[in-house]
Amino acid sequence: SMDYYCMQERETKPSAWRITIVLLLFPLSTDDDECQNVTDICGKNANCTNTLGSYFCTCNPGFKSTGLSSFQTNDGTLCEESPKKNCHLNDTCISKIVNKTIGSMTNITKPLPLLEEIRKQTSGELSPVDVISYVEALSHSVTLLNPVDDTSTNMEALANETITEFISTVNNLVEKDEMNAWYKIKTEDRERTITKLLHTVEEATLSISKNYKTSTEVEVNREHIALKLYAFDSEQTKTINIQTTVKEDFIKLTSKKTNLKGNVSIVFLHYNGISNLLKHSNDRPVMDYEQFAEDFTVASQVIAVALKPANIYKVEHITFSLKHSQVSHVTKCAFWEYSPPIMKGRWATTGCERSHANRSHTTCSCNHLTHFAILMSSGRLSPHVDILTRITQLGMIISLICLSMCIFTFWFFSEIQSTRTTIHKNLCCSLFMGEFIFLVGIKMSAHKLFCSIVAMLLHYFFLAAFAWMCIEGIHLYLIVAGVIYNKGFLHRNFYIFGYGSPAVVVIISATLGYKYYGTNKACWLSTENNFIWSFIGPACLIILVNLLAFGVIIYKVYRHTAIKKPEISHYENIRSCARGALALLFVLGATWTFGILHILHETTATAYLFTIFNVFQGMFIFIFLCVLSRKIQEEYYRLFKNVPCCFECLR
Repeated sequence: SMDYYCMQERETKPSAWRITIVLLLFPLSTDDDECQNVTDICGKNANCTNTLGSYFCTCNPGFKSTGLSSFQTNDGTLCEESPKKNCHLNDTCISKIVNKTIGSMTNITKPLPLLEEIRKQTSGELSPVDVISYVEALSHSVTLLNPVDDTSTNMEALANETITEFISTVNNLVEKDEMNAWYKIKTEDRERTITKLLHTVEEATLSISKNYKTSTEVEVNREHIALKLYAFDSEQTKTINIQTTVKEDFIKLTSKKTNLKGNVSIVFLHYNGISNLLKHSNDRPVMDYEQFAEDFTVASQVIAVALKPANIYKVEHITFSLKHSQVSHVTKCAFWEYSPPIMKGRWATTGCERSHANRSHTTCSCNHLTHFAILMSSGRLSPHVDILTRITQLGMIISLICLSMCIFTFWFFSEIQSTRTTIHKNLCCSLFMGEFIFLVGIKMSAHKLFCSIVAMLLHYFFLAAFAWMCIEGIHLYLIVAGVIYNKGFLHRNFYIFGYGSPAVVVIISATLGYKYYGTNKACWLSTENNFIWSFIGPACLIILVNLLAFGVIIYKVYRHTAIKKPEISHYENIRSCARGALALLFVLGATWTFGILHILHETTATAYLFTIFNVFQGMFIFIFLCVLSRKIQEEYYRLFKNVPCCFECLR
């Protein structure tokens, strides 16, 4: 049957009316919704979509159609579980799919067709292993990008097209719809994949930029990534400062003047939406437990700056202002620090300072280039900070008490005076001064000059402790080797080496890098430009020398006692001294071994180990050199036996 509509149309004159009859040429009966009326019409692994007079099915994420992507239940098509569904949980599966993805594109040798193919394959919904595979495929494409095409007559136009295609492909990988796939990847693999993507984008865009032979500016904007590229000849342009603004974020490069000439490429990148992918792992590095005393989250978008060649366009500093996603004044300027071979990254703040902050933006100044963001305090204190602080304070106080008792012992008892006790006395004095200055001045980073002086003094006294430890090894070797020496002459040379050599190291270090004494976080040596190795290097050398010396000593002692039995008591004494010296080497050596591990691989475990050994080393030294020494036990017995209350205890 047909339905009719009647409507009245009013004439221009109020009194006149006419009726218009409209015949509708289609039935008004309601469409039958198969998706609602039939339970699981497409099956449990597919989704039903209703259309006028019909319907179609599509497979759910993680399932693959055996026929067409859109189908009906009566055509025999099924939704089978995709082998990629849970592939992110299996390393073997990931490796297999990645190799298959890369292998399927090996026949495409031109960069533009290759990028077009990757863009097409990443335009739809991706599984976690797809994300990993196509990031690897992009990484492999970098080597093809310079030149983009040897046979092209218009290289710059082709470079523009290639870089646009590349940015579009990256946008497919980081768009909002793909975040669910990213979050399904295991934390460690996700961190490595996003770091590799960031690294690849830098390398690829800089490689493409080498195709520009004249001064060029290229801008590519996509929803989740924006690029601005500058390519110019440093001889033809007077540009010293280059800057750009993306949305509400501002970046500016300030360069140093250089006499070198050549082509320079500078790339600015702005990522919108990847901040949550760049988070600290559960065992986040804290040495920077000072830096991250509170739990910080990424509160801004991520920006990146890269350039080549660095020797022609030398960057003095980079200034950037980023908008916060939340309103806060507790912000930090940070960069994503990573190692290209392993692609493992973390947020760090070395070389970056906050110059200004308001309720919506933070302005930072950094002395290096990489990926930057603003970190914001969540207001939650890290549980390790309070524990490590309490261990440090308690341990330092105990160590200072124990070291002062060692100094008293070696100074007061005349019966035990010898070259060895002189060495121990000076070693304990050096450690006492170092730990006392550490306890009083390590946190006074607000006063730059005072902080630098504290750092120099710590450098000096801790090196002096190692120097006196080295002297003990040399002294024992001289005894075992039977070298006849003048005691006064030897002592004089010991003092020159024990206090003179650390002074030489500190003077040279201060001359070459005085600005690295003291940081924004603590009054200690900076890790920038590997300056910390001005302490670790000499310390490692001394540990190595002592190990070699003790190896020779132990060999000679045991060889001698096996041959010359009458002299066994003399060598037993040397053995006892050697055991004490080895214990001392173990305490100082283990402390700074954990220190080096903590610098190279900062984890919560190394933070605790280094802190415990460092702050309790005074107590360990007192136990090894005084408490376990039979001679010193006898001296204390004689001292206290005339005191009635103490004598009763000693009995």
